[in-house]
Amino acid sequence: MSPTIYTIILSSLATGTIITMTSHHWLMAWVGLEMNTLAIIPIISTMHHPRSTEAATKYFLTQAAASALILFSSMTNAWSSGSWDITQTLTSPSHILLTMALAMKLGLAPVHFWLPEVIQGSTMTTAFIITTWQKLAPMSLIFLTMNNLSTTIFLLMGLLSSLIGGWGGLNQTQTRKIMAYSSIAHLGWMATVSSIMTNILIMNLLIYLVMTTSVFFSLIISKSKTIQDTASTWTLSPTLTIIMMLSLLSLGGLPPLTGFVPKWLVMEELILQGFNFMTTMMALSSLLSLFFYLRLAYTTTLTLSPNTTQTKFKWRFYPNTSAVLLSMPATVSIFLLPLTPLIIL
Repeated sequence: MSPTIYTIILSSLATGTIITMTSHHWLMAWVGLEMNTLAIIPIISTMHHPRSTEAATKYFLTQAAASALILFSSMTNAWSSGSWDITQTLTSPSHILLTMALAMKLGLAPVHFWLPEVIQGSTMTTAFIITTWQKLAPMSLIFLTMNNLSTTIFLLMGLLSSLIGGWGGLNQTQTRKIMAYSSIAHLGWMATVSSIMTNILIMNLLIYLVMTTSVFFSLIISKSKTIQDTASTWTLSPTLTIIMMLSLLSLGGLPPLTGFVPKWLVMEELILQGFNFMTTMMALSSLLSLFFYLRLAYTTTLTLSPNTTQTKFKWRFYPNTSAVLLSMPATVSIFLLPLTPLIIL
């Protein structure tokens, strides 16, 4: 794809998200989501390969169905209340339709099946866009309509997503699928707290975006498509190995790192609301996720790949991916925990 076309498509992608995030009219929000979907289809199918074509088709069908549900929800609401305003109180059928549509857009369980398949069929950069930027528009709609959406449905979907995100990632060997299940699990935590405290939802989303960016850039620079590939990361750059390990452990939510902040605050808020059993289940599901993060971290830092060559470093051309982009998200995803009191206040 030529740089000009790629720039136009990326700007359309950004414009679609911004239109959705800034709109107060349901029709404009729908237009933004449609622009977003139509812009990413060519990005997914740039690799002229059956896997990428299949991924693009799956993505288009699920997103088109979700957009149709959002439009249908807003139409039924306008029919009964006479208002197209996003912040207006929704009627009962409308908010159920909207909840399911937004869950489909995000990839929350039980409508998550498209996400691992689409991410596995696309390139690492496209997978990065799908797991980060593509979550912003649906999340902004959840933030705007949270007062009208069903708390019970979101709590159940959040719990189910965190469990499925943990279970699904255990058996994976492909790093993209692991990141997809990681995304499902993190979205589960966000969905759980979205109906209780939206401030924690935004903070959780921002920290998730930074941590995922850090891990994806590490995988892109090291060209690690499978767990086996990560074993030879040390030959590329020992520094990258350490950054990748710490980013993965942060994504798992281990205490000295940034990833612990959202889990801590979400669990504290759930306990304050009296959801003790649910908090326990969420904590146990995060242990499942932590297992596959630890496995990736272990193969990256503590395993030597069976090399026949005697050289310490990979013979390679000058790397075509800039490591400057990695420095900021990596720093934030590792060292943000001491600033937690500022975030809370």
